[in-house]
Amino acid sequence: MAPFTAHAQDNSQEAAENQEDDVIVVTATRREGTVQDVPINISAVGAKELELRGLDNLREVSATVPGVYILDQGNRSSTPVVFRGLNATGLGSFDGNNDGGGAVSTYVGDIPLFVDLRLNDIERVEFLLGPQGTLYGAGTLGGAIRYIPVKPKLGEIGGELRGDAYTYKSGKGISTDTGMTINIPLGNSIAFRGSVDFTNDRGFIDYPYIVNTVGVSNANDIADASNFNPQKDLNTDETFSARAALRFNPSDVFDATLTYYYQDARTEGRQFSQSRLTNFPVAIGRYENALRVREPNRRETQLVALEAELDLGFAKLVSATGYSEHRENGNRDQTDLLISLEYSYEQFPTFTAFTEERDKTKIFTQEVRLVSSFDGPFSFILGGFYNKDKTNSISTEFTPFYDAFLGGSRPDAIEYIAPANSNLREAAVFGELSYQLTDAWQVTVGGRYYDYDLKTESAVDLPLLETVLNGRTPDDLIVFNFTPANQKDNGFLFKVNTSYEFTSDALLYATVSQGFRIGNSNGLDPCEPGNTQQNICGLPNELEFTPDTTTNYEIGFKTQWFDRALTLNGAVYYIDWADPQVASATINGSSPITINGAGAKSQGFELFGAWDATDALSFRGTFSYTDATLTAESPFLLNELTPPGFGTIPVAGQDGDRLPGSPKYQGSFFADYEIPLSSDYDLTLSYGMTAHTNVLTRTGSRAGGLILPGFSTHNLQANVAGNGWSASLYVNNLFNKFGETGVRGTPDADQSVTDANGDPVYVRTFGTFVAPPRSIGFSLKKTF
Repeated sequence: MAPFTAHAQDNSQEAAENQEDDVIVVTATRREGTVQDVPINISAVGAKELELRGLDNLREVSATVPGVYILDQGNRSSTPVVFRGLNATGLGSFDGNNDGGGAVSTYVGDIPLFVDLRLNDIERVEFLLGPQGTLYGAGTLGGAIRYIPVKPKLGEIGGELRGDAYTYKSGKGISTDTGMTINIPLGNSIAFRGSVDFTNDRGFIDYPYIVNTVGVSNANDIADASNFNPQKDLNTDETFSARAALRFNPSDVFDATLTYYYQDARTEGRQFSQSRLTNFPVAIGRYENALRVREPNRRETQLVALEAELDLGFAKLVSATGYSEHRENGNRDQTDLLISLEYSYEQFPTFTAFTEERDKTKIFTQEVRLVSSFDGPFSFILGGFYNKDKTNSISTEFTPFYDAFLGGSRPDAIEYIAPANSNLREAAVFGELSYQLTDAWQVTVGGRYYDYDLKTESAVDLPLLETVLNGRTPDDLIVFNFTPANQKDNGFLFKVNTSYEFTSDALLYATVSQGFRIGNSNGLDPCEPGNTQQNICGLPNELEFTPDTTTNYEIGFKTQWFDRALTLNGAVYYIDWADPQVASATINGSSPITINGAGAKSQGFELFGAWDATDALSFRGTFSYTDATLTAESPFLLNELTPPGFGTIPVAGQDGDRLPGSPKYQGSFFADYEIPLSSDYDLTLSYGMTAHTNVLTRTGSRAGGLILPGFSTHNLQANVAGNGWSASLYVNNLFNKFGETGVRGTPDADQSVTDANGDPVYVRTFGTFVAPPRSIGFSLKKTF
């Protein structure tokens, strides 16, 4: 279901260059065929639409694809990707995750790597709904997303300069997005292409209650302005991205591209509002929060990729080798979590705590595919995949001056420190075999054998507690006793697909396919019976989680009418989800963990339509319905606060409970009208609307879960293009709709406690992430 007519074929830059301007060339199925002919659920958003809609990142482009929902929680938080409702994790549990929720595989070219890549010099973004483990090396539970960059072009000097300036209604600064691309031939068979871009988004969320001095200033004495150092527009986004690609294409037989990608994304705070707080002594604005410290975060991603293709005559041999490094370093306000543990932190009148989170991940992947190209009723794809993933992380909590309040000395103020290391080795063999029974009817069967070996170790230390209260000597300031945990598994997944082409413009297909996601340890020591001291430990059901699997049943149709002026596509599906992985927290210490639910399902349908009403006027729209629920009681699924205070009780999910993280109904509508201004220039007027219904923040809205209201966003754009120039004036979120997109905590956390002086301590856990307010901007692009 593609926004424009699309073609699927092998990696051929020249073929793409020969297509008409409104045709997208895709490679998702590994061989030739239009999206209307290929019997799978695929959407592709090409460079023309990315520019026309002003789509800059994965969150924005997903709103144009039916069945896909990506939570816009801002650049400080991670970006959970939900296909067809396959998410059982509460929306307050994604902070710090860098896997998009883990149910969808993301590819940069042919290399699996999760990154919210900026969409500059991108040929297209492809969305494949449903498990794709028989086509791709990385296993997928719910689907796959592919970023396809523009490849270096042989024999052509060219490039592009681009700039964008915009301002938010609730922000004070002018934001900019500038960049350039250059393409240089280095001979008849070699070409270089490089691009650099810098986004400087000035933000719109204020932090009016940042303390002047952590551990000294009283964050609860709101009336005394000297306690605070207010900060404006802290949810900034400063992202530098670059790509350098060298292509070697000596003949039609061999084509190879070596590419280096770099992206450095920095922000100073969350896209987070606490206007829902009722216990705080003053009103909080819609684009304000009451947190006490700045929350900077930096994500740095590098990828080296070598993609090569050799034509063997009967088949094409494709190799994709990738090595990536991801580093993340950030801080966050930890005060409210520690207060809610009820270990008397709140007794210290000037108590404020913050964390430092560090993460480093190195990934090596190798995929080899053999794709048949001979004539005949049989065709095949055979592939092998190897992945090695090494991750090291450490989380440190600081509580300045709390040691002196307790009557001891801990100069580094470290209250909690927890390192964790993991090594994953994963291998798979996969493939598909297709047979053309008649000119109109084909059958495809596929399989995947996987094997993984995961080794983890973790440790927790409480230095302040041990030093101040338990007499630890200065020679043993920090002690790590690592607990190893290993997990292995292997298995087989299958796919069966068949399709019938009634006419060249009408196709019906059916697919049954399986998906898989690995399990892991939660890295916790078992709880010791009778230990009532501050303790970070796991109960038996909290120590690890196992793999989860999906079985996807789907029937779809693809049709075109009135000499292909009208396209109508659709699909209906049912997904059986076994042992769904869901984020939770330990009873002791509220440490974040993952557990398995008893079972879930998702069912629904998706529709796509496009109509070229005239040569000048065109329309496009999408609509999807998703009903994702538990199918059995899931004990210990959630923890519920029991006010007054912050004690918790486990809450079970029930059969029929709706899953969180995606709406039941969502849709989009776009209209474009093109007006010739001269023989060289055209004016295009564009309107776009995306809308969705309410979203649950916890399964079944239990345990204090919040229901986020649905909302719609309307955008307008006027673009003048010609002679290599393109200029656009645009308004996003035309009606300045206040939309809530995620949550932190629950309304039950909206409480206050008292310090040692009997004064109130305001707990500020609860709040919602929000969509950007109205923005007005102007962009300019020159292609040469």
